[in-house]
Amino acid sequence: MSTNSRNLDALVKAAPALFVLLWSTGFIANKYALAHADAMTFVAIRLGLAAVVMALLATVLRAGMPRGIEFLHNAVSGFLVHGAYLCGVAVAMATGMPAGIAALMVGLQPILTSTLANRLLGERVQLLQWMGLALGLVGVWLVVRGKAAGDTTLYGWAGIVIALLGITLGTIYQKRFGGGTDFIAAMPVQYAAAALLAGAGAFLFEDMRVEHVAAFWVPVAWNVFVLSCGAIVLLYMLIRRAAATRVVSLFYLTPPTTAVMSYALFGEQLGLWALIGMALCVAGVLLVNWKAAPSAAT
Repeated sequence: MSTNSRNLDALVKAAPALFVLLWSTGFIANKYALAHADAMTFVAIRLGLAAVVMALLATVLRAGMPRGIEFLHNAVSGFLVHGAYLCGVAVAMATGMPAGIAALMVGLQPILTSTLANRLLGERVQLLQWMGLALGLVGVWLVVRGKAAGDTTLYGWAGIVIALLGITLGTIYQKRFGGGTDFIAAMPVQYAAAALLAGAGAFLFEDMRVEHVAAFWVPVAWNVFVLSCGAIVLLYMLIRRAAATRVVSLFYLTPPTTAVMSYALFGEQLGLWALIGMALCVAGVLLVNWKAAPSAAT
């Protein structure tokens, strides 16, 4: 095996853990940024910058721009995976929803994705996988159960539901229709489409407030380069290499990982039930990914 092949194999093996680690920083970065900008305005700036960065990278690497139906498929994926999800989470957090509750709602994604993937993609979800999904859901609830307080408007609840539906349907859509386009070529299209959605929402529903301070631009830079140009590429790589059910089970690990980060950064204590929930999340992911049936592989 060549050195390049070994390096690629190592990256593929490390991708799930690296994705969870990077994705878990999203809520923390958003918490800082949303104190200095309106929700969808922040998302539009983040996605617009990400589209420019990825377009420059695509130009340097001479990646061909998607055309025709591939362009359309990537625009739809961008609207759902990036636009609807990020706008929904930002709106929910900006209107008072605690990060734990937002994480819990998005934590429903594996159950919803598995149900839809079973029907729309023909993926066979085994009994052991269903048990793992249910176990992970219980674990997510235990992790965030102590953070259920807070006043959230109907607007915020609508936002988090839109986020859940967006990331779920977008994952399935990307799995079904987005497998033929190079990552680097696809990302500028997806981010630009999502930025247009966020920008339209900001224009229609917000004052488009932005405070040009480091406390805003540092989280924006983190979101652009680490999440939009790092974690998302890992997510799409995982979607192409594994069944949708197995990939989204990784989202169960986000609330526990975020809880650990919050403890380290803000001194938030982890109670006994939270620790038990974290263990259940890990066990759930292991069950979902345990000896997947050949019919579920792609």
